[in-house]
Amino acid sequence: MILTDSPTSADLAAISDALDRFNVEATGVDDRRPLAVLLRDPGTGDVVGGLSGRTSLGLFFVDLFFVPKDLRGNGLGAEILRRAEDEARARGCCAAVLYTISFQAPEFYRKQGWTVFGEVPCDPPGTSRVFMTKELG
Repeated sequence: MILTDSPTSADLAAISDALDRFNVEATGVDDRRPLAVLLRDPGTGDVVGGLSGRTSLGLFFVDLFFVPKDLRGNGLGAEILRRAEDEARARGCCAAVLYTISFQAPEFYRKQGWTVFGEVPCDPPGTSRVFMTKELG
């Protein structure tokens, strides 16, 4: 047993793949797929933001979502989220889940139809992790 703060991508993949195999054996459903909407710098082609997540067993999980400050406020974030939700629906997902931090974007998600189903206090004091869901119908 090794405690580390620097697992390799191969280490993390081994855990993820083993859990995925367990889930497939338990459910008979093999539908786990990554999902990303990427924002690329038009000059360099580098990824500067976007959304990453996955779909599995009828749920869409948003893992990471970032829009650079200079690109906010023009509907781009809503469009990224809409595209991801549309793809999740196309994959047969009926609901979506995510967590954000109280100083990040809970109001943004509420405006997009997401609802809070739980909060857990965290640091700094007065801050919380906000767990949200949305029916995708």
